[in-house]
Amino acid sequence: MSKSKDAKIIDGKILSEIIREEIKVGVAALKEKGCTPGLAVVLVGEDPASQVYVRNKRKTCDALGIASFAHDLPADTPESELLALIDALNADAQVHGILVQMPLPNHIDGNKVLLAIDPDKDVDGFHPVNVGKLLIGETAFVPCTPKGCQEMLIRSGNDPAGKHIVVVGRSNIVGKPMAALLMQKGPGANATVTVCHSRTQNLPEMVRQADIVIAAIGAPHFITADMVKEGAVIIDVGMNRIEDASKKSGFRLVGDVDYDAVKAKASAITPVPGGVGPMTITMLMKNTLEAASRTV
Repeated sequence: MSKSKDAKIIDGKILSEIIREEIKVGVAALKEKGCTPGLAVVLVGEDPASQVYVRNKRKTCDALGIASFAHDLPADTPESELLALIDALNADAQVHGILVQMPLPNHIDGNKVLLAIDPDKDVDGFHPVNVGKLLIGETAFVPCTPKGCQEMLIRSGNDPAGKHIVVVGRSNIVGKPMAALLMQKGPGANATVTVCHSRTQNLPEMVRQADIVIAAIGAPHFITADMVKEGAVIIDVGMNRIEDASKKSGFRLVGDVDYDAVKAKASAITPVPGGVGPMTITMLMKNTLEAASRTV
């Protein structure tokens, strides 16, 4: 908790640890039934950022007792070989979740790869079958970042029900599934959702109407204090590198929200880093546990 006039900080690291303890309990219970949840992570090429993400995912699997199956392929792997691997993983009863790390090399069609994954093992929630189920309110794997945002709202005491939520950004990874998730009937949803994006007219005016703002537009400090109404809740999905000569690396990470200015007006806000980020991998683990639970 910071100074009283500032917003309450919704700490993704703390919430993530709480949820990971719950996942550990779920994994242990499944193991007693003879089922060890398993996640296959496929990495094609040597993209440095992807390598970091994959390493973190595998480390988290180990910490939670989830079996991790590593498939690191060279950058020149033919598309047919990757598709054959996915077929094999679809058929492998020890693998409950399949994640192919994006971006893929240019000669591989990412959509084709996505469609090849069994929707029941699509723990990223990007297969059109899961996207469609989410939209019509059926049980589905929800993409990890939107699911993490929803958990943050619920667990910080900011129930979306009846609130006006403005989602800024319309990507298939965050914006669209976020809107679909929050407008459903059911716990953690029942919100009135407006989606804004780069072509929205009077965007500041629209954002000012929000009880809850979810910023996922991918532009540093895009949401400024004058765009936020007093007492709004702010979930900042942005992760942008900006130059900073005072840092050894020469850059620092900032969100899509002008954090220092906005926290004086908001009632609650997520920091960057340490907000939504830690929740994303945790939700991947939760989805993997869910996938394994369905097979028992």
